Amino acid sequence: MDTNDLIKALAADNRRPGLSMNAAWKGAAAGAILLAGAVFFAMLGPRPDFATAVETVRFLFKFVVTIALALTAFAAMRVASWPEGELRRLLPYLCIAPLLVLAGVILELIVLPSGTWEARLIGTNSVLCLTFIPLIGLSPLGLFLLALRHGAPSRPALSGALAGLAAGGIAATFYAAHCPDDSPLFIATWYTIAILGLSLIGSVAGRWVARW
Repeated sequence: MDTNDLIKALAADNRRPGLSMNAAWKGAAAGAILLAGAVFFAMLGPRPDFATAVETVRFLFKFVVTIALALTAFAAMRVASWPEGELRRLLPYLCIAPLLVLAGVILELIVLPSGTWEARLIGTNSVLCLTFIPLIGLSPLGLFLLALRHGAPSRPALSGALAGLAAGGIAATFYAAHCPDDSPLFIATWYTIAILGLSLIGSVAGRWVARW
C-alpha cells in the first residue's frame, strides 16, 4: 500500500459510519444558517429602516462581500477536510471577498471628501460589530468544527481557521441587516477584525477538535 492509499484508508476509518461527508456538510451548513439566524433575531433583528436601506448600493454591497466570503471559505473548508485536498486551487476564490472590499474602499475614497473618511471608518456601531459578529458566528463555527472532525484534515489548524472565516461570513451577513454603517471603510475595518477573531478561535480550536 502506497502513502496515498494509506492516507485514504485512514480518512475512511476516521469517518463516522452511516453518514457521508456530503451529508455532514449539508447538515452543518443548514444548521449554521439556522442557528446564526436564531441568535440574530433573538438579540438584534433588522435595522428599523431596512426597507429603505435595501434600495441603496452601499447596503447591498455589504451582503455581496459577506456572502462571497461565506461561500468561498465554506468551499475551501470542505476541501481541507480531506487529507489529499489541494487548497491552492481555491486560493484565487478566497481572494474574491477581500478584493471586493478593497475595490469598495478605493471607490469610497475617490467619491467622498477626505474630511469624511475618518467618520466613515469609525462609524457609529464598531463595538456592536465586534461583539455580535463573533457571538452570532460561534454556533456555526462549532458545527463546522464538528463536520471537520467527521473528516480527516491533514492541517487541522488551517482547517479550523477556514471554518472561522466561513462562520464569520455567515454571521456578518446576518449582522449586516442590522448594522447602520454601510461604508466600505467601516466594513474593511470592523467586519474584518471581527471575522478574523472567529478565524483565530477556529484555528486554535481546530488543533484539538479536528485533528485525527
